Amino acid sequence: MREIFFKYKRVLFRTFGAGMLIVGFITYFWAMPKEVLSENEAAAANVARMEAMVAGSPSSSKVNVKPDSSKFVEELKNTQQTQMTYAIILLMVLGVIFLVYSFIDKSKE
Repeated sequence: MREIFFKYKRVLFRTFGAGMLIVGFITYFWAMPKEVLSENEAAAANVARMEAMVAGSPSSSKVNVKPDSSKFVEELKNTQQTQMTYAIILLMVLGVIFLVYSFIDKSKE
């Protein structure tokens, strides 16, 4: 087993490093927070605007629909997002380290 590892060390490091980079990029773009409203939030805002117009409310154009959540839930979401960001950064840095290490030429004496 040890001989196999040393024989294919470069290939293993390159494969593992490239895999880590690919997984890091995919995770980053998949978990990236969306800054725009989702379709459900936009539909809820439109429904609230129409209900206000039917009810005769003069300030129908400034209806804000905000989900009810406590500060603990918001803090938990922020903490999870920060942890995900750090994990992605660590994954990508390790991938780069594995790739760079695999390209270093070891001269035998």
